[in-house]
Amino acid sequence: MKNDETSVGDAVSTADDNELVELGVAAAATAIRNGEITAESYATALLQRARKYADLNSFITIDECAVLTAAEAADKARAAGSSAPLLGVPLGVKDSYLTRGLRTTLGVEVLDGFTPAEDAEVVGTIKDAGGIVFGKNNLVEMSFGLTGDNNRYGQVKNPYGTDHMSGGSSSGSGTAVAARIVPGAFGGDTVGSIRVPASLVGVVGFKPTTGRWPGGGVAPISHTLDTPGIFARTVEDCALIDQIVTKDVTASPAAGSDLKGARFAYAPKQYLGLIESETEAHFRNTLQRMRDAGAEVVEIDLGEDFSVLADRLTWNLFFRETMQAVSEYLRRHDVPVSFHDIYDGLKPELNGVWSELVLPSGPGYISQQTYETALSVDRPELQRRFDEMFTRGGIDALLSPTTPSTAPLIEQQATFTISGEEVSHLVLAKNTVPASGAGLPAISIPMGITRHGLPVGLEIDGAHSDDRKLLDLAHRVGTVLDDLPAPA
Repeated sequence: MKNDETSVGDAVSTADDNELVELGVAAAATAIRNGEITAESYATALLQRARKYADLNSFITIDECAVLTAAEAADKARAAGSSAPLLGVPLGVKDSYLTRGLRTTLGVEVLDGFTPAEDAEVVGTIKDAGGIVFGKNNLVEMSFGLTGDNNRYGQVKNPYGTDHMSGGSSSGSGTAVAARIVPGAFGGDTVGSIRVPASLVGVVGFKPTTGRWPGGGVAPISHTLDTPGIFARTVEDCALIDQIVTKDVTASPAAGSDLKGARFAYAPKQYLGLIESETEAHFRNTLQRMRDAGAEVVEIDLGEDFSVLADRLTWNLFFRETMQAVSEYLRRHDVPVSFHDIYDGLKPELNGVWSELVLPSGPGYISQQTYETALSVDRPELQRRFDEMFTRGGIDALLSPTTPSTAPLIEQQATFTISGEEVSHLVLAKNTVPASGAGLPAISIPMGITRHGLPVGLEIDGAHSDDRKLLDLAHRVGTVLDDLPAPA
């Protein structure tokens, strides 16, 4: 973590600090608006927390002076009558988002000194709502990876076991929320980069329907698949942020106490073929709890070629669109480097991947015909299957374990085993890829913790553009699950 200003003094007692850092987004905003706490005392407690857990590497940059100045301004605004929905609430921002006056690195060394003159659209909206940019969260270089490893800014660690991976690419955002450094943090999701870390570090991670949230000013991978999104510790906080970003006046999730009338599906042939035994046990226990709470949960089959179809189209789009998307982003936002400057500075493993799959000269570069087939044939077919399930099948949401295993050890991040089978880290996105390929809204919520103290995530996928319904369902599912203990 980079602290650009001197540290602040102790403003509140240790007991008060412990209470303050447990506040969620909505709870903190309400407490500040009601005068129960000040924005300055809240920001001070979070800054102290960030310093205490700096070894998690969840942040690249924190300007403490700027955070406190913004908090003081929020307290003055509150005294003058402001009731902005996020007044005085500090939030983490993945370092792929432009932030005016605060450096933005995209996780690469070549941009270590870059300070943008503009905010990403989402950041501007959050500031308009009274929110404070707490700092820039660490990420996998150029958001290309699922492990949380960054050569320049350090490996992001899992608060539930610091020798375990955090997941990625929005690694620092998830870890910062789990570690109670911030109540919420923004990330980006292309093939699972919000939901995977949310699952591994035990927080809620929401991926909106692709296109629902504005992506301006967020470094891209694929214009077809990318979407900004949010990490928080409750579904309600994700719903609040979604409402603010989209200006959606639809009612927030109701405080339901059961799942009567809800109809869910799960597809074991497609989502449970390779899975850690304890993860599967938690998933099946969750299904039973949902049934006991009144939900109908049915088994379905999405087709023998479903996984092949989803993987093929999603990864083809992912790699084929990167060079054009990144180049246009750099040019549009006056980022002072070229695509090849970034490529040349990537860590060797990632440079090799780009050489093979991202550059047109690479042996694995997707042909124009294959790319067009992915867009015009494969993606519509995947969307058709989901639509048929939701509409003709009368399904409200699809359930699966978010990741097929809990967080692997950092030392095994390249390859590890699941049920005795050696796999690469890409398998962590096995269950998140289909919703990304189809552009559906999806959310990961904690559904338990293993005997080794590692979180297990439940993914809930909704129908296209049914984001508010999905958030309501996720809230209701959460009421029948046990609360995850805070990391020790």
